[in-house]
Order: sequence, then structure tokens, then C-alpha cells
Amino acid sequence: MGKINLRFKISFNSPVILGFTIICFLALLLGQIGNVNYLFFSVYRSSLLEPLTYFRFIGHIFGHSDFEHFIGNIMLILIVGPLLEEKYGSFNMVTVMFITALVTGIVNFIFFPNVMLLGASGVVFSLILLSSFTSIKEGSIPLTFIFVAFIYMGQQIYNGLFIDDNVSNLTHIIGGLVGAVFGYLINKSKIKRY
Repeated sequence: MGKINLRFKISFNSPVILGFTIICFLALLLGQIGNVNYLFFSVYRSSLLEPLTYFRFIGHIFGHSDFEHFIGNIMLILIVGPLLEEKYGSFNMVTVMFITALVTGIVNFIFFPNVMLLGASGVVFSLILLSSFTSIKEGSIPLTFIFVAFIYMGQQIYNGLFIDDNVSNLTHIIGGLVGAVFGYLINKSKIKRY
């Protein structure tokens, strides 16, 4: 009888997405201690003279209110993110996550002074919309992009207008817009101008 060799090698296939996941998990654990989320991993109106205010413009994407919140965001990021990182590269993933964090953080800071924002849902929506651009061809807009934009963004607009919950629908919309714009810009060389 032949010997069966079942050796597998685990690869660190998506350094940005895996690194982001690890940071979010560590932030979740730290968030259970005192007011760590408040200090580092959420964005809200605070003095522009306080140095942590600027860190929080980005740091809010790492914080999550509880394990369920963390799992809801990270599962989608782990499903979509590695494929995008493989297609667009690690630098572009860091860029889209950074821009999403910065834009959503600043918008929340300016327009919602009494709301504390934390979580990676803006990044989730950014990656979802970005993923719909992966099959773009010259002179066409993928039908998947239209469906994704209509379903995901439409749901967020509806929820924002008619459902009173503790979810930042505007963050989802802004994240989606960042992903769509980034997807367009990174693929615009494939889009033929008529």
C-alpha cells in the first residue's frame, strides 16, 4: 500500500487584511478594559489641540463595541479582502482603508459632534464596492457593480431615512463611495473614453 502524504503549509497570504484583523482583535480585547475604545478606537468631537484626536480619525476603524460587532465586520473583510489584495496589491489595500478611515472619521467629527463612531463597517462597504470593479473591461461598467451599488447603497439610504438604530449608515455610504471611486481610478486605464 502507498503512503499518503498530507502535509500542508500555511501561508500568510494577505498581509494587510490579516494584519488589520489582528489589530482589530487586539483592539477588541483592549476595548474591554476601561475606556480604551473612547481614548483610541473611536472618533467623536474633541479638541483639535489634543493629539489623540488626529489618531482617532484613523484609529476608529480598529475598535468594535463587542465580539458580535467585530465578527460582523471582520468576516466580510476576510472573505473579500484577500482577493482584492491579491488583485490590487497590499499598498492599494492600505490606501483604500486609510482613505476610508480618514474620510469617515472627519465627516463624523464635523457633522455628528455627539456621536461616537467605531468599527470597520466603512472599510467593509469600501471593499464590497471595490470588489465589484475587479472584472471591469474596456468600455463597460460591470453589471455586478450596478447591482451591488443599488442593493447595498440603497439599503443604507433606506435604513438611514426610515430605521432608527445605532448604525452609522452614512459611514457605510461614504465607505462604499470611497471603494467605488478607488475602483474606478485604479481601473480607469481599462475604461475606454468615447
